[in-house]
Amino acid sequence: MDYSLQRRAVLADVHSGRTGLFEVCDASPYLTRAARYHGRTTDVPCPVCRRERLALVNYVYGESLGHVSGQAKTDAELTRMDAAQEEFSVYTVEVCRACGWNHLDSSYVLGAEPAPGRQPRRARRRAVTD
Repeated sequence: MDYSLQRRAVLADVHSGRTGLFEVCDASPYLTRAARYHGRTTDVPCPVCRRERLALVNYVYGESLGHVSGQAKTDAELTRMDAAQEEFSVYTVEVCRACGWNHLDSSYVLGAEPAPGRQPRRARRRAVTD
């Protein structure tokens, strides 16, 4: 799913003064660090400050990922996970490390579809009986 229409609406509100910069330039320290170490720098300048190029950060979520769910991953790590994991969701966030602008860029699903007749991991656990 592409979130570019929502992005345009937010930026229009910022440029018209209906939304303050403090509302859209609120990247957490964790997100800016993830952009630095796990992000992919683009050629697109920040639409707010225009001082730095945006970075794209991928976050993964899925029941089969266990403790990895919610972590930032590089493109190379996503490629390896795609071949080795059951289905999981990827959310890509664009981040400006200079001013803190951040916005959800896209979301998609990777990984292998579970085999027919195979129950998801969560459903396979046996219930404890007294």
